[in-house]
Amino acid sequence: MPEMDGIELAQRCAEISPDTKVIFITGFAAVALKANRESPQARVLSKPFHLKDLVLEVQRVFDQPNEMRV
Repeated sequence: MPEMDGIELAQRCAEISPDTKVIFITGFAAVALKANRESPQARVLSKPFHLKDLVLEVQRVFDQPNEMRV
């Protein structure tokens, strides 16, 4: 995305739709650390991961109450 990164997009999305749930998927440790720091309620899934890990993470996100905000 030329104008913003995924973290900024998630923050903008939270302004418009606070109940939107976010999972960051990244292969870079620095990005994961930044995402955790700037959007602590969002989940971070680091590559490589198995398909079952993705399914479990999505299930965890949807099982959480709507207080999970970016």
